Amino acid sequence: MHKEKIRNMVVKLDEVEVIFYIEAMGNEKKALEMAIRETVKSLEKETTVNVKRVEAAEVIENKEEDLLKYSSIIEAVIAGPFENVIKAVLKYAPAVVELLKPKVLEIKADELMKIMGEISFFMSKLMDKYGGLAAYPKLDDIPMPRIGYDEEEIEGFILDDRNIRYRFVIETFGKELEEVRTNMAKAFFLEGCRINSILVQEQGEGEAEGNKYFLVAAELLSDFETMFQLNAKYSPVAISIVEPELIDINANELQGALTDLAGFVHSLVHRPLLKKLKEQDTFKFKLE
Repeated sequence: MHKEKIRNMVVKLDEVEVIFYIEAMGNEKKALEMAIRETVKSLEKETTVNVKRVEAAEVIENKEEDLLKYSSIIEAVIAGPFENVIKAVLKYAPAVVELLKPKVLEIKADELMKIMGEISFFMSKLMDKYGGLAAYPKLDDIPMPRIGYDEEEIEGFILDDRNIRYRFVIETFGKELEEVRTNMAKAFFLEGCRINSILVQEQGEGEAEGNKYFLVAAELLSDFETMFQLNAKYSPVAISIVEPELIDINANELQGALTDLAGFVHSLVHRPLLKKLKEQDTFKFKLE
């Protein structure tokens, strides 16, 4: 009975529906209004997703701000295949994504790997331009997490905890191989992963003096949202999902993953602007 209820809630990939809240800011009202019109026009011309509704709020002025005096929000209801909704998230970098449906999304592992590969490629380009996303507190005081589980334990994580077993290969820089291995293990642990194995290989000298270039290959277990976050944060050069072959993603996980991805993209593309704001605040503070 329970399984039948779940099956009835599962929808096809083309039934994912969300609301984008796209933030628009600027220091010139007319220029901002023009940018909003262009974004609305672009949304209305979309062919890979069904844009059911687009509304742009009136531009408002915040007289207390010097750099970004004007702002507005574009609200767009979008439906389409999961892969295409993801591409729209990457393209428009909404400040918030609200999931309308489905209650459960069922997707094959190989389809999800393809989507995650596209995300990884896109995010690597953004991070090359704006800087990385992965940042952690000092790891010295974090205990070394357990590495390695037997097959019976792994089966329990997958069946009972709804974990996904997957393999990542990422690029990183550091001074010594063992230090890199230890820090990456602690970082994965802080992200919420169980670590089944981790292997580090030195590949040569890094760009910064004293730094070396390493490849880190790890087999991890975590929930869907954690895996999705890690993929966007680290933009791995390779990813494979070992098991299960069919992954069901509930509404909370899907909402969280889409919101996380939108937040990462939004944070990166607005990083230069935030830097200007901080510099302006620092300058004002010095004057005062």
